[in-house]
Amino acid sequence: MKTLRNSVNLIGRLGNDPEIKSFGNDRTMARFSLATDDYFRDKNGETVKQTQWHNIVAWNGTAQVVSKLLSKGKEVALHGKLSNRSWEDDKGTKHYITEVVADEIVVFSSKEQ
Repeated sequence: MKTLRNSVNLIGRLGNDPEIKSFGNDRTMARFSLATDDYFRDKNGETVKQTQWHNIVAWNGTAQVVSKLLSKGKEVALHGKLSNRSWEDDKGTKHYITEVVADEIVVFSSKEQ
């Protein structure tokens, strides 16, 4: 049951090219957005597409794979966990964000395919 705790699996397309940052010689971070689509029927029986956007972060080895293989529009499957964090900007306003910290990523195709 350990693997069921705080576990996220998503399939979607990158909304932007990954942002890659290095911290010293031993830490790398990749950040990108991922769009997932859900479909349902409305009260008139018509199919409606609903897109959700997710903030994705990958670290170290996974971030290096992201930097080499992923770009805007690529379709991927990923596994990770939810992470919540907050920070204050220069004006003292507190901001909150929920991210998926990815530890496995599989590339399906490019947008053109």
